[in-house]
Amino acid sequence: MFHFTRPSQTEIDQFLNSLRSDSFSYLHVGATRDSARPDGYVVDHNRQLLGNGLKTFERAKQAVREWKMFEVPGLKLIHNDTPIEPGRDVAVLANHLGFYSLSSCRVVYVIDEPGRFGFAYGTLSQHAESGEERFTVEYHRQSDEVWYDIYAFSRPGHFLVRLGYPYARYLQKRFAVTSKAAMLRAAGSTL
Repeated sequence: MFHFTRPSQTEIDQFLNSLRSDSFSYLHVGATRDSARPDGYVVDHNRQLLGNGLKTFERAKQAVREWKMFEVPGLKLIHNDTPIEPGRDVAVLANHLGFYSLSSCRVVYVIDEPGRFGFAYGTLSQHAESGEERFTVEYHRQSDEVWYDIYAFSRPGHFLVRLGYPYARYLQKRFAVTSKAAMLRAAGSTL
C-alpha cells in the first residue's frame, strides 16, 4: 500500500491481480445511493456547475465514463479505461510527501437515468481510507444547468492515515477541488 519509491509496473499488476479476492473495507456498501451518513464517518459533498445544455451533459457523461475526474496532479488512476460497471476494480497511485500509496476500490453501482449519470465506488481492504464515493453528473431541464456532484463518506483505514489525519483531510479536500476543475475541462466549459 505505501511505498518509498514508485511501484514498478510488475508490482502494480500484482496488486491489481490481488484485488479479485479482496473485499470491501466497510459495512455500508451502497449507502451513497441515498446520501446516507453512516455513524463514525466524515461526509464530504461537493458540487460544480459545468455549464448548460444537453451537449454539455453528454460531454460530462463521457468524461465520467473515461474517469476524467481523476486527471489531477499527484494521482494516477490505474487503469483509466476500466468500464464503469458494478464489480470492476481500480487502483489509484498517489504521490505525496515523498512517498507513494497504491489504493484499491471497486465499483458498487451505476446510475444511468434521464438527466443523471454516474457511479459509486467503495474502498477495498488495500486502501488507506475506508468508505464510499459517488461521482455523478446531472442535467436540470428547468434551468438547463449541468452539475458535477461528488458525495463521499470516509474514515481512516490505515494507522498511518490516523496518525496524519489532518493531512489526509487536506488531500481529500484538494482532490475535490482538482476533480471539479478536471470535469470543467472535460465538459468543455467556459465557466
